[in-house]
Order: sequence, then C-alpha cells, then structure tokens
Amino acid sequence: MLPKLFYIILFATLIVSCKSPEARRPVQSHSGTFIKESAERNKKIYDEEKSFIEKIIAKDSTNNYISSESGFWYFYNKKDTSTTEMPDLGDVVKFTYDIKDLNGSVILSEKENGLQQYKVDQSNQELISGVREGIKLMREGETVTFLFPSYKAFGYYGIEEKLGTNIPVQSTITLHSIEQSNEN
Repeated sequence: MLPKLFYIILFATLIVSCKSPEARRPVQSHSGTFIKESAERNKKIYDEEKSFIEKIIAKDSTNNYISSESGFWYFYNKKDTSTTEMPDLGDVVKFTYDIKDLNGSVILSEKENGLQQYKVDQSNQELISGVREGIKLMREGETVTFLFPSYKAFGYYGIEEKLGTNIPVQSTITLHSIEQSNEN
C-alpha cells in the first residue's frame, strides 16, 4: 500500500507542477495620471514664470522687448541694421554669453564661458535651448539680452551649486562672427 500511495502523491505532484507560470499582476495600476499631473505642473510653472517676466518687462521702460515665437523675450543692447545675414543651419558662429538670474546676479560670467564656437543646429554642444534659438535671431556684431523661462534654460536640473531648479534666467549674447557653410 505504501508504494501505491507514494506513486499517487508523485503523480499528483507532477500534474500540479506542470502548470505554466502566471504573470504577476501589478499591485496598483495607473492610467497615465503621472504624465498628466506632470504636464499640468509644468504649465503652472510656466504661467508663473511668464507672469514674473512680464512684470519685469513692464517695469523696464528703457528697453523695447520683443516676444519670440519660441517662448522667450529679448531686447537689443547693440543692433546692426546694415546687414541682413542671420545664422542658418550648418553655419559656424562665434559668440560670447553670460547667464544671470532675473535680478541681475551673475551665475556664469562671460569670462567663465569664454568664446564659444557653435555649428547651428548641428552640434551636440551643451548650450541651453534658449541660447541656441536666440543666436538664430541675431546678426553679426549684435549684442542681445534674452529672458528665458526655465524650460528654455536649465529647467528641472539647474546648475549644481549655482542655480536651483525651474528658475528663469537672462543671458546677454554677443555674436562675433558667422561663417557661412557651403550648403547655404
């Protein structure tokens, strides 16, 4: 009788162990709410920054601010009306720039950044998107001050030990030269 019982238990164990494994179900299921909440939070941050920048612009009666299609504001410190050439895709530009908070405190000086060389829209250079887009609005010899909301500047990451997260900045850029590419 013992051998029969042993074979029955062995047979039952084999049948139960041959069952295919089932996928574990998630404890909680989210239906994209994180992305929706993140988008709403970013819109709120942008609206607050835009309001703050517009207040600065309203107080500054000495400069004529222009609103760009890319979501930032700028004014000319030095404007060149004699040339119409602006940088195009693939052109190599040389420029200097600084980064300040909106109160004017220097975060990265022109000296720290040095003379920059940038191939327009074709370089992996670590420039904030606002600077890359602002350069395309300039002519050789011009100096322009840009006011960037945080998403056009350093955004969520900031600059370690220099600039916190989601802080709008201003940058004064001087475009020294434009070398036209052969493709243009």
